[in-house]
Amino acid sequence: MPGGEDSSPIGTPSDRRQALTSPVQDFEPFEDEGALFGDTSQADPIENEEDGEELFGDNMENDYRPMPGLDRYDIDNLDDDDYDIMSETERRAAEEELRRRDREMGITRRDDRELFYDKSDEEEEPQHKRRRAEKAIAGDTDVDMIESIENLEDTKGFTIKEWVCMVGPRTEIVNRFKNFLRTYNSKGHYIYKDRIRRMCENNQSSFTVEFPTLANEEHVLAYFLPEAPFQMLEIFDEVAKEIVLSIYPSYERVTSEIHVRISDLPLIEELRTFRKLHVNQLVRTLGVVTATTGVLPQLSVIKFDCNRCGFILGPFVQSQHSEVQPGSCPECQSSGPFMVNMEQTVYRNYQKVTLQESPGRIPAGRVPRSKDCILLADLCDRCKPGDEVDVTGVYTNNYDGSLNTDQGFPVFSTVIVANHLVVKDCKQIVQSLTDDDVNAIIKMSKDHRILDRIVASIAPSIYGHDYMKRALALALFGGEPKNPGQKHKVRGDINVLICGDPGTAKSQFLKFVEKIAPRAVFTTGQGASAVGLTAYVRRGQASRDWTLEAGALVLADHGVCLIDEFDKMNDQDRTSIHEAMEQQSISISKAGIVTSLQARCSVIAAANPIGGRYDASMTFAENVNLSDPILSRFDILCVVRDEVDPIQDEHLARFVVASHIKHHPARINENVEEIESDDLSISQEMLKKYIVYARENIHPKLQNMDQDKVANIYSQLRQESLATGSLPITVRHIESIIRMAEANAKIHLRDYVHEDDVNMAIRMMLESFVETQKYSVMKSMKQVFQRYLLFKKDHSELLFYILRQLAKDQLTFIRGTNTADALTIEIDEKDLIDKAKQIDIRDVKPFYQSSIFEANNFVYDSKRKVIIHTVPETLLAED
Repeated sequence: MPGGEDSSPIGTPSDRRQALTSPVQDFEPFEDEGALFGDTSQADPIENEEDGEELFGDNMENDYRPMPGLDRYDIDNLDDDDYDIMSETERRAAEEELRRRDREMGITRRDDRELFYDKSDEEEEPQHKRRRAEKAIAGDTDVDMIESIENLEDTKGFTIKEWVCMVGPRTEIVNRFKNFLRTYNSKGHYIYKDRIRRMCENNQSSFTVEFPTLANEEHVLAYFLPEAPFQMLEIFDEVAKEIVLSIYPSYERVTSEIHVRISDLPLIEELRTFRKLHVNQLVRTLGVVTATTGVLPQLSVIKFDCNRCGFILGPFVQSQHSEVQPGSCPECQSSGPFMVNMEQTVYRNYQKVTLQESPGRIPAGRVPRSKDCILLADLCDRCKPGDEVDVTGVYTNNYDGSLNTDQGFPVFSTVIVANHLVVKDCKQIVQSLTDDDVNAIIKMSKDHRILDRIVASIAPSIYGHDYMKRALALALFGGEPKNPGQKHKVRGDINVLICGDPGTAKSQFLKFVEKIAPRAVFTTGQGASAVGLTAYVRRGQASRDWTLEAGALVLADHGVCLIDEFDKMNDQDRTSIHEAMEQQSISISKAGIVTSLQARCSVIAAANPIGGRYDASMTFAENVNLSDPILSRFDILCVVRDEVDPIQDEHLARFVVASHIKHHPARINENVEEIESDDLSISQEMLKKYIVYARENIHPKLQNMDQDKVANIYSQLRQESLATGSLPITVRHIESIIRMAEANAKIHLRDYVHEDDVNMAIRMMLESFVETQKYSVMKSMKQVFQRYLLFKKDHSELLFYILRQLAKDQLTFIRGTNTADALTIEIDEKDLIDKAKQIDIRDVKPFYQSSIFEANNFVYDSKRKVIIHTVPETLLAED
């Protein structure tokens, strides 16, 4: 063994670290040129470690001549035992055991091949190790001989893109990311191992890595990733493929590429804020897809055929920026021509989509900006026009010659090469709900006043208008669409028309719905055209082919389309949405494109009557300049009148002043308690979660529905409509009753439609019909349908009868125990509530505010929870 007993192998981590960090020995300078040519006395001590025999010469073959006297072995040192030949499986098991032992002892090895070699056979000087480490950083050495780089973030003055391309840092990044994927666990589960397994089970080609998790575990990789995204993502993909193939060796038959998708990037940029700072950076943005191209094959790895000699050139990796062209044929040295080898060239899917700023995120007075986004591989066909997406990708430039021609100087167009894409819809929002949110939602649904609480939470800053708020609540939850046998489609969305006097908060209701609905598109009749509402055809800039652009109703698919100033639309434009409101589709036949787009959305429109104010002496059709076909497509008609009522006006003024005081930045603390809202209201965030959860998870079924009641109501409405000449009642109104019953069941999170849901739907339909009548007809019609209109509306008369009976019983009891005449009696509120529950009345607070309560000398003491009644002297005299 060379080195003798004094030499010790540099094998432990401390020895290796010392070898890398020890200074290089000072070499003596050359005294003359002779030392450079032949005279080795002054040579480098590393090259001449010890004096020995010259092994190279003219007669070096004599060193290998047979010498029987010396060609023999020492019997004492000869091991002549028989050993079995190890199989590959046994060898792997032995290597794994040795690796486990080394990990327990804290020994790290550069290569698995060292397991069966003695470290002393590979003993090196510290200078050799230092030189090899420096060469590794410069990229001039074999990958197997690279040492670990502990201070990876120190780029030695290189840019991050240059640094990560070097062999040494690149290998360190590979090792660290591989270790991250294999060892990261949360609550005892190996997260990314499970994701890779699920990916392979579903025959997919990508899995997701959360950026915050990567930043917590490997902060250097997270620091490099946004600065050099193309290089880092390429490394990540290689590591992911290596891990997948180590687990499933034949998975390459399923897909040749494995992609790592980076999600949850902390900083979200707006489309209009992208600048030169973001070029070639990893960015995240939100937008609405307005146009998509078809999925096309794109060259990924290309090979060429030489037309002269038939030699196959390549492979060449095709980039996004420029076309790859071979220089010359290495076989025949010709410069072409070359043809693409179609069989051996590798393709990948390519799709370009156009992202536009979301309607709610555009600054006031600005035109929405758009940006092209390139989807590759398995990201293609993930989204369609109208979807709101969250995109993480690389913002890069793309040379466009037409821009240079137009501008006269070099200009680059920019695109986003997507790495991760999420379509934001109800399903995605529901999946993000926590267990606490779901438990809170289910607990709220068991409250018998949940409908009143939701109504009170809709536009809480607007006083009154309970009927309109209930209509908006039903429209937000919606009914159930039906398509029996995939032949006849019946919509489930509820359309609402709000018409009334100016200053009654119609536009404010629409703005509130825009904020609370999962997906909403707001537009006005004055600024909307037929193609702007439906869809329009235009030529694509790149391919010059005709493409479809989505309009407002298509963008609001599975959401709500809000149209303000509905009466200001042209008749031709208004006719274009007839199909969208009933069949919920938009048919296009233009420029050779014959297709149908989906527009499954609720339409909530606000309109002003003719002349500005609603005339109660005329019917609804005479007040509004809308045709019967468009009116019959609305399920609920809300008429808002600005009537003069001294008591209501006083309450309204107090409410508005209190609301301003409450929301003023410098409000007075002592006044806050007086104007705090009651416990009925729900927070806006929780209301949004409740709506999304109900729309996605609750699908009520019709069972044991009282069909006779609906049939009787329909026949009565038809007769009254014919007699009064007001709104035409059609079969659509029967479907409207069913839709509203299903929406009311969704509000209560029921799986089946109950009788209460049908009664509430009939009440809403009748109120919609009665409110649109002339004032002279309205009173008589209210008498006809009083039984339905009073459903869960006003129980003051019934409660007054119960309270009067309790007062008489109390007075009789006092008379029996006391001879004195009692002018005041006290009734416990609990007794009244118990009696009211027996007839299914659970909320008695509105009764305390009613006129019949005050007119009969009843006073409610909220602190003592008692009702005080002053008995008139006439009653005492009668008794």
